[in-house]
Amino acid sequence: MIVAFSLSPMSSDPTGSVTDAVAAAVRVVRESGLPHETNAMFTNIEGEWDEVMGVVKRAVDAVSAVSPRVGLVLKADIRPGYDGQLTAKVERIEEALRDAQ
Repeated sequence: MIVAFSLSPMSSDPTGSVTDAVAAAVRVVRESGLPHETNAMFTNIEGEWDEVMGVVKRAVDAVSAVSPRVGLVLKADIRPGYDGQLTAKVERIEEALRDAQ
């Protein structure tokens, strides 16, 4: 499965920055060893249900350690029997775009 998730910590920083709290969550994902990518809005992670959800929980816990309130947005693509889809899905789109030219 692939899970795209975003954590929104409550910030007491006068600028509204949540960089340090989000970095703590991304660190958890990177240390998991699972395939992942982070972009401006979400972190995507791929693996089996229990391992992916365990990483999401640990990431929430890491943010909760520095923020009294955390929002979580999660979207999952559950497709048993398929691995490597974090990159394969993008490659199929790029191929379709090349073929359409």
